[in-house]
Amino acid sequence: MKWVFGLFIVLTILLAGCSSKKPVANYDALAQCLTEKGATMYGTEWCSHCKAQKELFGKSFQYINYVDCDKARNDCIAAGVDGYPTWKINNRLYPGTQSLYTLALTSDCLDVFNVAQNTLTGSVITSQ
Repeated sequence: MKWVFGLFIVLTILLAGCSSKKPVANYDALAQCLTEKGATMYGTEWCSHCKAQKELFGKSFQYINYVDCDKARNDCIAAGVDGYPTWKINNRLYPGTQSLYTLALTSDCLDVFNVAQNTLTGSVITSQ
């Protein structure tokens, strides 16, 4: 009976060590910078790629200027959107899921992106 209890303790300790969560970057400043620079994401709630794009930002997506094309279809048509997700940055359309780096680079928010990345990796990314 004691060995069962001992085994339980050992397994609990091992599993606790394996279940540590990855640190989550805070992309609030990046999302706010994108919005300040006039970037807009066009998408729909049913689009799996839109969902993936939103997940890259996590909770910070609340700061993104987002247009739901099911609810504002005319706005999406006027912007020239024909697929989801589509980003409009500096009057240019970027269809498909975009990396946070690409969004930061194309909107001149790379410095803000680097701050968030530095908290995770300790490294800084520069443009070419």
